[in-house]
Amino acid sequence: MPFANFKVPAGSLDEKEKKEIVIRATQLFVDIYGERARATTLVLVEEVTDGGWGIGGDVLTLAVLQGSTGD
Repeated sequence: MPFANFKVPAGSLDEKEKKEIVIRATQLFVDIYGERARATTLVLVEEVTDGGWGIGGDVLTLAVLQGSTGD
C-alpha cells in the first residue's frame, strides 16, 4: 500500500488545500505504480502544533514561516 505522510504547521492549510495534497499525492503514486495503486493509496495530512517543530536547531512557528516577527 503506497503511503504518504505530510506534516504541516497547524492552521497553514485550509480544507481545500489539504484535499489538493491528497488528490495530487494519490495521483503521483498512480503515475508511478499504475491505476491499481489508487484504491490502496493512503495519504495522511497531519497538523503540527505551532512551535512543535524546527529546522537546524531553531523552533519554527507559523508567524516565522509567514515572515512575521510578531513585533
